[in-house]
Amino acid sequence: MKRILIFLIFTLFSIPFFSQEYRTENNIHYYDEKTNASDVYINERCVLDLYVPKNTKNFSTVIWFHGGGITGGEKEIPEALKNKGIAVIGVNYRLSPKVNAPKYIEDAAAATAWVFNNIKRYGGDESKIFISGHSAGGYLAIMVGLNKMYLNTYGIDANKLAAIVPFSGQMISHFTIRKEKGIDELDARIDEYAPLHFIRADAPPLLLITGDREKELLGRYEENAYMARMMKLKGHKETTLYELQGFDHGGMALPAFPLLLNEIKRVEKLKK
Repeated sequence: MKRILIFLIFTLFSIPFFSQEYRTENNIHYYDEKTNASDVYINERCVLDLYVPKNTKNFSTVIWFHGGGITGGEKEIPEALKNKGIAVIGVNYRLSPKVNAPKYIEDAAAATAWVFNNIKRYGGDESKIFISGHSAGGYLAIMVGLNKMYLNTYGIDANKLAAIVPFSGQMISHFTIRKEKGIDELDARIDEYAPLHFIRADAPPLLLITGDREKELLGRYEENAYMARMMKLKGHKETTLYELQGFDHGGMALPAFPLLLNEIKRVEKLKK
């Protein structure tokens, strides 16, 4: 667990790491044609954007889930991840209250499976797929990464993920899911919709990042600190927690991106 004060020169991270061209593809459906045809909302919402390096092979890929409390938000390719020699996949998923849990978690898993099944033909390395996102997106990332049931549906072992990197994600049952069930906001639950329910020693590397505990959303740092402690007690050897002092829930994402990029570099070195 690390409690750190970070001073960042943000312009440093706007400088491209590589002189390289990239291409984008937008609104790719990640469910099959039959599923898309069966549901108008799936056809509308379950799409992803692809940002990949040109003329290179075996690059890493970040799957990025947007935030918005599972009730709003739109897919994005974060500017801080562009021009870094990696692919980025921005994912849309269905939203509450049009659907309830676990539909949006299933969407996140379907998008992740699409990346595993398709990134190689774009030049990417399936062993270097990182799953991440901010807030609700971080929650979806860690649910897919820890509860192996979701990717097992597609014949994929979640342990094949290179790392799980949630930005200020909930570790108890998400507040929107609790609202769907009529559970009070202060009634914390560790149930089948809580990442904490799925702690395990054999999980991929886990990098937990939050804002300042005094500026974050209700209990968000403490949830992540408890997750870090329980993963370590379970025997997981690669759990790290960063608290970005001075940054609130929304503001913590910008200084968190360099930590994600550093984690990608660290894992890449281990795979050489």
